[in-house]
Amino acid sequence: MVSVKAEQAHFGVYPLLLATVAKVNPLQFFKGAWPAIQLAFVSRSSVGTMPVTEKVTERLGVPKEYATFAVPFGATTKMDGCAAIYPALAAIFIAQIFDVQLGIQDYLLIAFVSVVGSAATAGLTGATVMLTLTLSTLGLPLEGVGLLMAIDPILDMMRTATNVAGQVVAPLIVASRENILDRDKYNAVTSSPVDESHLALAGA
Repeated sequence: MVSVKAEQAHFGVYPLLLATVAKVNPLQFFKGAWPAIQLAFVSRSSVGTMPVTEKVTERLGVPKEYATFAVPFGATTKMDGCAAIYPALAAIFIAQIFDVQLGIQDYLLIAFVSVVGSAATAGLTGATVMLTLTLSTLGLPLEGVGLLMAIDPILDMMRTATNVAGQVVAPLIVASRENILDRDKYNAVTSSPVDESHLALAGA
């Protein structure tokens, strides 16, 4: 439950970053990015969602030349949902279940493993590999993974949606800061499916 709340908090941070750093309307972002976020939620795979993520990033005004670099890069390095937030919270939960006291050095180690892991985790379904890595690094019982396996698919839906949303937000912010964002295109985006919008653009 705490993991889900942490993922939901990201959906509060992203609009804040878009409004204050990129200087764009966050509602337009969710309109344009919704097909990718939706697919990420049901597929539980950042890599599987990547083609749609690229398309929505482009239709939000990010130049194609940059989007085709940033989105695949983000799909392999921006795994904060699966490799940072979830393993950290799960490790603390498992430590409490097995009555293991964690010290300040353990929390620092969790933070370090989470940061490194978020950049090294494959964008595939599930986060068991990162969780077992975090537990073994801390010397916690690996049996704790079994406690979370039953609800992991549900958690993974939210984790992957968080990852993919961030993979669209990051190129938007960079494009805005570098003055290469097409703001007219961003402001005109609709919530139509990606294929329909691309057909409309092609026919224009």
